[in-house]
Amino acid sequence: MPIRFEFELDDADLAFFREIIEKKRVGKRGVGVEDIVRATEELLTGARTGHTPGFILRILEKIEPLVAMVTDPDWRLPQNEIERVLSALAFFADPEDLIPDDLPGLGYLDDAVMVELACRDLEPELKAYSEFCAYREEERKRRLAAGKDPEGVSRSDWLESRRRELMTTMKERRGLFGRLLS
Repeated sequence: MPIRFEFELDDADLAFFREIIEKKRVGKRGVGVEDIVRATEELLTGARTGHTPGFILRILEKIEPLVAMVTDPDWRLPQNEIERVLSALAFFADPEDLIPDDLPGLGYLDDAVMVELACRDLEPELKAYSEFCAYREEERKRRLAAGKDPEGVSRSDWLESRRRELMTTMKERRGLFGRLLS
């Protein structure tokens, strides 16, 4: 029978973990994208092949979209946004953890907390990337059905599509004769 286990971090706890993230980020200046991505992927591999509890592994796997958004050639994340994501991932590129990863059962607990913080801080980026991935898949299917090349759907395609959607919504909200509809 499963047991539900929850804990809540207060503002002081969050400040403590954010301070650690900042120290790791500052310490990782000059470390390349490839190094941080490789370290993050190694963390996930270690967690998957070890005796990591399922609840921790499910949290750790939330880091995959963060890695994907900086490595996805179709997303083409601007450099300042790449740096923001890498700052969040820098914690995972440091072998010195609060809790050693090889500690049975709880070794990845500190990493799971950091993943939750990173996902919370990068929620808008994660949402945009998720929407882009859904758009890319829909567009790939549409192109296949139309007999066109399904590859090469880019962020600029997605942004243009979203811009058109938003403009249409804006016009619909204005309604007839430019009056705002409630």
